[in-house]
Amino acid sequence: MGRRARDRRRQQQEQRRERGSDVGCGDQVGWAGGYPEIVKENELFERYYREQGIVPAGEWDDFMAALREPLPATLRITGYRSHAKEILHCLKEKYFKELQDLEVDGQKVEMPQVLSWYPEELAWHTNLSRKILRKSPQLEKFHQFLVSETECGNISRQEAVSMIPPLLLNVEPHHKILDMCAAPGSKTAQLIEMLHADMNVPFPKGFVIANDVDNKRCYLLVHQAKRLNSPCIMVVNHDASSIPNLQIDVDGRKEILFYDRILCDVPCSGDGTMRKNIDVWKKWTTQNSLQLHGLQLRIATRGVEQLAEGGRMVYSTCSLNPIENEAVIASLLEKSQGALELADVSSELPGLKRMPGITKWKVMLKDGQWFENWKDVPSNRQTQIRPTMFPVKDEEKLKAMNLERCLRILPHHQNTGGFFVAVLIKKCPMPWNKRQPKVHQKLPQRTGDTEVTAANSDNGSECTTEETTFAGNEDSKKMQELQNSDTEQIKKEGVCGPPPSKKMKLFGFKEDPFVFLPEDDPLFLPIQKFYALDPSFPKMNLLTRTQEGKKRQLYMVSKELRNVLLNNSEKMKVINTGIKVWSRNSDGEQFGCAFRLAQEGIYTLYPFIHARIINVCIEDVKILLTQENPFLSKFSSETQKKVKDMAMGSIVLKYDPGPEKPDDLQCPIVLCGWQGKTSLRAFVPKNERLHYLRMMGVEVFKAKRKEEESESKTVEDVQHRLAQTEEGMNVEDKEQDSVIKMESEIGEESSHSPVESSAMEVENKIEDLDQSSENANGHVNQQSKDTDTSNVKD
Repeated sequence: MGRRARDRRRQQQEQRRERGSDVGCGDQVGWAGGYPEIVKENELFERYYREQGIVPAGEWDDFMAALREPLPATLRITGYRSHAKEILHCLKEKYFKELQDLEVDGQKVEMPQVLSWYPEELAWHTNLSRKILRKSPQLEKFHQFLVSETECGNISRQEAVSMIPPLLLNVEPHHKILDMCAAPGSKTAQLIEMLHADMNVPFPKGFVIANDVDNKRCYLLVHQAKRLNSPCIMVVNHDASSIPNLQIDVDGRKEILFYDRILCDVPCSGDGTMRKNIDVWKKWTTQNSLQLHGLQLRIATRGVEQLAEGGRMVYSTCSLNPIENEAVIASLLEKSQGALELADVSSELPGLKRMPGITKWKVMLKDGQWFENWKDVPSNRQTQIRPTMFPVKDEEKLKAMNLERCLRILPHHQNTGGFFVAVLIKKCPMPWNKRQPKVHQKLPQRTGDTEVTAANSDNGSECTTEETTFAGNEDSKKMQELQNSDTEQIKKEGVCGPPPSKKMKLFGFKEDPFVFLPEDDPLFLPIQKFYALDPSFPKMNLLTRTQEGKKRQLYMVSKELRNVLLNNSEKMKVINTGIKVWSRNSDGEQFGCAFRLAQEGIYTLYPFIHARIINVCIEDVKILLTQENPFLSKFSSETQKKVKDMAMGSIVLKYDPGPEKPDDLQCPIVLCGWQGKTSLRAFVPKNERLHYLRMMGVEVFKAKRKEEESESKTVEDVQHRLAQTEEGMNVEDKEQDSVIKMESEIGEESSHSPVESSAMEVENKIEDLDQSSENANGHVNQQSKDTDTSNVKD
């Protein structure tokens, strides 16, 4: 990234800060405060929801009062890493204690409160506004902690109700998961964390395929997911309502991939977000929900089609409107003919206050006209209102649906936004899929470089979704008859059947191919020898993003994602997958290996490495993280002995907590480093350095910007300059290579900051998206007639 681009980006961020917005907050647009004044009144909104009866009697005033209050900021500590408990301990024992009895402008600061229903105290909310955060050094220190930890993936600033759907999915590490409408990615991050519940397993058997229809928002999703450094995540770009069937290799045969868990967080009108998206107050109309209903139903239908028998799908919206919620679920249940059922989750997430789903509602046009039955809708309105928007009239059918098992979160019950969730269990195939056999094809033998190209993504190009192959003409004719009968039913009754097959346009950036290393690639042998990799190391899972020239980066995916990539290259547009595990050095061969370790993938690689590991004490770790290129003489005598007979090159620096020192950091740390002639350094991203130092109790905060320019050589100032290094995570690898080369030649300290580059190919694209992602709460299908560009998705 050039200097001008960095300056422009910094200027844009300053402008956004002045307006009171927060950058990179995932699902949460901003901390409370900073919005322009707006009249929070909408007569049509009040009339509509009073009549629908979603608010209990006597609570209407409390409901409206809560909607007019700013939304508390909420944060979630990632449960993915073993460091979660250390971060929680640091928050409670250091930052929260500093806020106790603190007064700003004569008012006592309100302490952050734990979300009682979120497991293990890993989610908190606070009413501290940005204006207040700037008025006290203690508060500013707390805010900088949150920002820095968010950037390195240890904390996610996410709206409280947005955390609910992944929790209700009940994810286990072996589950195959599809996130249908994933951007901006906070819920996807939760799913990744759940896959890696056991950090001792570097490659869980499950994976997450995160999809979004908006090509630009896919890169925001990549940026969010990459903070978690998982080999089990793939980001794809498809219209969720027609996302293709994928195939996988099972014992040499191709079979259709069905998912164990599906998150269906669909585009919605977003009236549950009025506390943070105040534009909804003046823009709200019933037309938004009427336009979105058809799209929501098609996406949900496509989801249950791809759900495995016994699997669980969570349907959710940040809307309170029954047209987008209960009407979609009721229509889906009706046409499933018993294949689906609503799960009873009343005993899950104890402490979460919820309202049951409703069974009676009405449909309103934007002019305020009400309709209770489809037969009452005039013909000139039947393009706006559909029969699936009305409640089921058959009392027996309605009772069997158990719509009360849906849950609606009302803002005034626990100081949150509004939200709707329904959990569906698939008992058997959908009626229109019952005759669909599994696809059995012998796979061809692969030789040489195994290349997986992303689907043709040139502007205007098209590819068709998968057409299922049936065993015989008779079955094919019967299926066609079934589909024709469904079409007739739609015409006669307006009942939505299976979504019609349609062509899917692919657009946006053209992606580089995914090229897996062949088993006999000579590139791997020196790597294996240099790091003494375990024979169980899955080298077939290594891939690059280039077809020609030298391979500069090596990435890694899980075996299961490799299977998906190899068998679906022509039908799937992959935006990104894999984590970087090795980077090429210039002139690296002189050290015995052309590839150095990358911090991004070290926790995945470490279990397989048996050489070039140096165990260090906590004081050594502090030196490594606060000094640019410390001489060996600064380290403990034990460390000096270990590196004395070790050849120059890339190394692993491992810290293990000792029970005899309970006051020290109690979680293990693995760092990538480089051993030179006379020095030892760590190649670690800026924010990760700050994280580890905070966990060890080293102060890394400076309140005044002018102090950042100080030339003081104290440990604190050195670390502070690291914190202000422009986009430390975007430093080019060639800069590190020059550091290594210089050090190998002269054995002296270099002026370059030893900051690991974890920028993927998408970083330059993400820069261009910063401005647009600020308000990117809309998850809009541009190609559907059912959408509106004002729609938002939490």
